[in-house]
Amino acid sequence: MSFTRPEPPYYAVIISSALDAADLDGYAAMDERMATLGRAQPGYLGRESRTDGNGRELTVLYYRDAESIEAWKQHPEHLEAQRRGREQWYADYHIEVAKVERAYGFRRQK
Repeated sequence: MSFTRPEPPYYAVIISSALDAADLDGYAAMDERMATLGRAQPGYLGRESRTDGNGRELTVLYYRDAESIEAWKQHPEHLEAQRRGREQWYADYHIEVAKVERAYGFRRQK
């Protein structure tokens, strides 16, 4: 998903993950539910995601503030998804939270 970022500061949650192909029962439905529920959370700004040729996914979630990230992390349905992810779906994951204080870019006009 591409979106127009706000003026900094804002926050980015960077998630690097790999699924464990042995047991993905229920994963697709939970992933869709978390995406829908996550978009509705106060402070949510957007999401970008890419998967490489080895199946490793890099997802960046953008939030207005740290409090919004913490509220989402503690949401009851998200807590259940986290539990199942650790126990069943993910081979590994790594999460980083960063405050974006400066941002700039370039887009070629065609």
